[in-house]
Amino acid sequence: MGWLLTRRAPRRRIKGQGARTRPVALGRPRIFILPTRAGMLFALVLLTMLLGSINYHNSLGFALTFLLAGLGFLSILHTHRNLARLEFSAAKTVPVFAGDDARFNVLVKNPEARARYALSLQIAGLTPISLTELAGHDTRTVTLAQPAPRRGMLAMQRLTASTRFPLGLFCAWSHLHLDAHCLVYPAPHGARPLALSAAPDAGNHAHGAGEDDFAGLRAYRPGDTPARIHWKSIARGQDVLTKEFSGAAPDILWLDWEMLHDLDAEQRLSQLCRHVLDAAAANLHYGLRLPGLRIEPASGDAHRHACLRALALFNENPTQRR
Repeated sequence: MGWLLTRRAPRRRIKGQGARTRPVALGRPRIFILPTRAGMLFALVLLTMLLGSINYHNSLGFALTFLLAGLGFLSILHTHRNLARLEFSAAKTVPVFAGDDARFNVLVKNPEARARYALSLQIAGLTPISLTELAGHDTRTVTLAQPAPRRGMLAMQRLTASTRFPLGLFCAWSHLHLDAHCLVYPAPHGARPLALSAAPDAGNHAHGAGEDDFAGLRAYRPGDTPARIHWKSIARGQDVLTKEFSGAAPDILWLDWEMLHDLDAEQRLSQLCRHVLDAAAANLHYGLRLPGLRIEPASGDAHRHACLRALALFNENPTQRR
């Protein structure tokens, strides 16, 4: 946003301001305004015109100088009002993999009937995003990208909202600290193939989860695929049930931290992430073992997310359970 946005706001304004979970409204104390380079050049031209008018006793020169000065002072008011009372809040983010860009969604709400123009949002040190027009009583979603170099929970950096409307002579801005976070999965690297293994407490049962003949109904368990849900029982107002079929139980795939003992911690997490994605793509029944954490075998999107989340937050919250 230029040299103005790199200036620090007065300490009394930002001291103690942490991330906000509620919408942040830009009141008068939160907005700062200074002349831009164009504004300084404009002031220099006015001063030159004033000196020339005084020197030559030119009434028309005085009139033009004061008219332009009045327009300049009015632009201060309109620049400030273009940003005042806008509300900013963080929306839900989608998890990404390490090395990609996290995309933070920011809701910008205009609570007044008058439209706002030429707004700009910028995460500290990154490319700004422009919002050309925000109609009265309208809410827009602005997506801002921020690099996510490491796994874990990534917090959005300081956000700056600014405007130079209407004449570009002054810049009004405000620094925001929104409570926005994005879950960053480990980068899925590694060339080791998946290996099927029997579950330590499972054998081949007569009535497993095969695909031969219908064997009955059982209570729904998280991770059951929608294709096996007994929808008729739901339509009759009964509990959610899952269909079972007779046949050999499927192979259980355990993704085990200890099986990758020759890799360092981050390499293990990247390889396990690759395995989770491959197992999910193959629609396999898989579980995950990490130090202090065990996720029982299942399948489906919710199970895949639970495994990837455990890998992303490994050692950040070791007591977390599925």
